[in-house]
Amino acid sequence: MAAAAATAATKGNGGGGARAGAGEGGGARKKKGPGPLATAYLVIYNVVMTAGWLVIAVGLVRAYLAKGSYHSLYYSIEKPLKFFQTGALLEILHCAVGIVPSSVVLTSFQVMSRVFLIWAVTHSVKEVQSEDSVLLFVIAWTITEIIRYSFYTFSLLNHLPYLIKWARYTLFIVLYPMGVSGELLTIYAALPFVRQAGLYSISLPNKYNFSFDYYAFLILIMISYIPIFPQLYFHMIHQRRKVLSHTEEHKKFE
Repeated sequence: MAAAAATAATKGNGGGGARAGAGEGGGARKKKGPGPLATAYLVIYNVVMTAGWLVIAVGLVRAYLAKGSYHSLYYSIEKPLKFFQTGALLEILHCAVGIVPSSVVLTSFQVMSRVFLIWAVTHSVKEVQSEDSVLLFVIAWTITEIIRYSFYTFSLLNHLPYLIKWARYTLFIVLYPMGVSGELLTIYAALPFVRQAGLYSISLPNKYNFSFDYYAFLILIMISYIPIFPQLYFHMIHQRRKVLSHTEEHKKFE
């Protein structure tokens, strides 16, 4: 799930990866973009997803203004959050059929990790839904996805504003640690309830002679953040320098 939080600057599976890569590289060899029909579909997909995450953002703001508190705001956006985050599963299909030039394996890992957190942790363990940590990752995801899908939309239309490009390769500096912190704290908050209820765990003996401890599995997921987070974060820092420095050089030549 640490990889999922890195979408602000590295994920190229939303639909505009080919055009974005061509626009950012600026070299002699440009990646071939999707065909006209695929491009039209991807524009529609990214516009819908941008609008969906904007709905979530507006829902958070309205709920906060109505309640006068940031506690338990998750309930105000639970349905659209589940719908649009689960809708991101289509991005795996985009890669599988070749209309987006990204790794199916990496995209599957990134998308499924978020879907897992939404359904297998936050949805399944009702007690954590009122935790402030949930709001922490929801806000980070919401800002990230509004920027990301806007980036892909404008890239597909060959009209990418510098502000959106700058935001995509800059705001992750805060949003990535914020999202990771929220994810870890939410999983940690879920642990005692998972252990008490034996949620999704399979104990021996059974006819399949197989056991699974969901509590231990969640702990392993938390530990996996330790090696993954620094690598992805510094990779994104490197990408930011490369992309934005190229943009500045291009402006000078113009």
